[in-house]
Amino acid sequence: MFEHFSQQQSRVNGVMINYRIGGQGPGLLLLHGHPQTHVMWHKVADELARHFTVVAADLRGYGDSEKPLPSADHLEYSKREMAADMAELMKVIGFEQFSLLAHDRGARVAHRLGVDHAASVKRMVFLDIAPTLGMYENTTEAFARAYWHWFFLIRPAPFPESLIQSDPELYIQSVMGARSAGMAPFTAEALAEYLRCLRLPGTAMAICEDYRAAAGIDLEHDREDLRSGTKLDTPLLVMWGEEGAVGRCFDPMSLWHPVASDVQGKPLPCGHYIAEEMPERLIQETLAFLT
Repeated sequence: MFEHFSQQQSRVNGVMINYRIGGQGPGLLLLHGHPQTHVMWHKVADELARHFTVVAADLRGYGDSEKPLPSADHLEYSKREMAADMAELMKVIGFEQFSLLAHDRGARVAHRLGVDHAASVKRMVFLDIAPTLGMYENTTEAFARAYWHWFFLIRPAPFPESLIQSDPELYIQSVMGARSAGMAPFTAEALAEYLRCLRLPGTAMAICEDYRAAAGIDLEHDREDLRSGTKLDTPLLVMWGEEGAVGRCFDPMSLWHPVASDVQGKPLPCGHYIAEEMPERLIQETLAFLT
């Protein structure tokens, strides 16, 4: 995987961020979801690197990036802080402006990055999310059953952390394998990396803190945007899996229009893990929009 990429680390915004970089041309930042790492892009990174300088980063708390200890308000894992990590990382690498391709949790970080660092972002592609606030405010029984981990991970420490740490492989199978495609989309090499990183000290804590922040301080930031009329103005393409919970439980575009001023979207015939289920289609759609 990532044969023509180099692996590097940079200290930005007070944390060490792990990433791979390859290719040439304009900057393109790839941000992964839960409970994965930057390795989730392994099926698309090489082709994208023919058109861009691709930076595939591990979010703080995930993969081989640093896992800072949390505070009571979960600020350290707010999407505002995680977005600041990535904005600074791209500047350190040499990109004052760049585009984004982001999935799941990474797309929530990218959403905040596009709002807080609008001048840095050219265009954005989000995979299989609707806005966090809209999803919480429109939660149904069907969504709660499909996204049970949203509500499990926000329980007070150390309950969810302890259960994850007791059997990381079972946790991966229970979250990733419970989606529409089961475990079929994931190569053995990628799964081994996800499991290795989930076993690292601090990862279970950080994952829970990511979700606790999303159910707390992140919602405060999102509501403040609504009160102030602040929108995501960067051109945005949103794609979601027809077989996934986001597309089945919500009308994604009706939730994006109130918070994004230049957004288009479409479903794809797959489940949640678009980059690993339909890599060729994702490359086609992404290149068409970004270039």
